Amino acid sequence: MQARITVTLEELMLLKADARGFSLLPRQPAGSLLSGRHASRLRGRGLAFAELRHYHQGDDVRTIDWKATARLRKPHVRVYNEERERPVLLVVDQRSPMFFGSRLSMKSVAAAELAALGAWRALDGGDRVGGIVFNNEELIEVRPHRSQTRVLQLLHVIEQSNNRLAEAAFTGGEVTLNHALQRALQVAKHDHLVVLISDLDGADDETRQLAALLSAHNDVLVVAVYDPLGISLSGSPGMLASDSTAIREVPVGTEFSQRFQDAFQQRLDQWKEIFRVLRVPVMPISTAHSVPAQVRAILGNHPRFS
Repeated sequence: MQARITVTLEELMLLKADARGFSLLPRQPAGSLLSGRHASRLRGRGLAFAELRHYHQGDDVRTIDWKATARLRKPHVRVYNEERERPVLLVVDQRSPMFFGSRLSMKSVAAAELAALGAWRALDGGDRVGGIVFNNEELIEVRPHRSQTRVLQLLHVIEQSNNRLAEAAFTGGEVTLNHALQRALQVAKHDHLVVLISDLDGADDETRQLAALLSAHNDVLVVAVYDPLGISLSGSPGMLASDSTAIREVPVGTEFSQRFQDAFQQRLDQWKEIFRVLRVPVMPISTAHSVPAQVRAILGNHPRFS
């Protein structure tokens, strides 16, 4: 199978058919990464107050409104309805470090596919869908709305940024992961589901602080996109690596390979611990396998992906 360098709008639209068999809601199946031993802080949809009514036998005593009960001299309970149309904000990384891949696709393509799957799934669930797509030079915001037109607008923005990577159109730019999270904070005031899709390149202490602010009033899910070669890079004579802005020769020898693996593992452990403390679930997605299959294996009811 030919490696996929870029993605088209048509391909992202066709992923609508694959956006089933999984859920972005907090009730994850046993064995899911999101139901691991560390309690996730995914809260799901919020509850909106509906009415105050008389207590009926069988009502949950925890719903009794004691102030109203004392004032009206009869037991009263507060009734809530589950909020509909929860806003889902997809923060999609399309910077030049995402233009890397050694197997089935570039990280940028995998991120685009993940965003499309999330957008279609959220829309099908009745949620509002929006996003922040960021590349080296700009942040493009699509406000959440419950409509297919808005989803297509978001996918079109993703396609444009994705294709610019292959054209080497980014000659500079200073947009960082933290800039994208700062914009997300402006959009997602509360009760959003914020899905960050990135390889976390450039993450630092400010990233941790921004993630903490976001998760204080929203559900946050981090999708960490990685490439197998990015985990265990070993050089051979003449081997070159490019990130679309520069080409470098990969040193030969086991020492470089071991240092590379150690540095990657150290970075991975650091961010796993940071998000564990924040109780923000992290979903790893590899460029070596089909993205829809991995998403269903992690968030769905299908057997674990291997």
